[in-house]
Amino acid sequence: MNLTISGHHLEVSPALRAYVMAKLERVLRHFDQVIHVKVLLSKHNEAQKERRQRVECSIHVKGNALHAGSKHLNLYAAIDELVDKLDRQIVSHKTRIQGWRNAPIKRELAMTALA
Repeated sequence: MNLTISGHHLEVSPALRAYVMAKLERVLRHFDQVIHVKVLLSKHNEAQKERRQRVECSIHVKGNALHAGSKHLNLYAAIDELVDKLDRQIVSHKTRIQGWRNAPIKRELAMTALA
């Protein structure tokens, strides 16, 4: 798995990098087929102060790409919110994949029961 953490108008400190990596471990424990993760931390000069810190993430997994973003006053709170969104997406993706894999078996069992 490749992990890229970059900053836009913001310097990514080692503490911030470690925090992002620790939080992404929660997301990645659900799904082991992750190919690439790209995280972009940015600071924007918007009129709304509570939406100045932004975090965007793209996770490329086998067969799909998941994207999420978050805005908040505090960068750490934006990362927490982003991880919650990604966690929901990855769990949903995993259940879709598992449901798709198990569907033909159920159909075959139903067909043999009818015959």
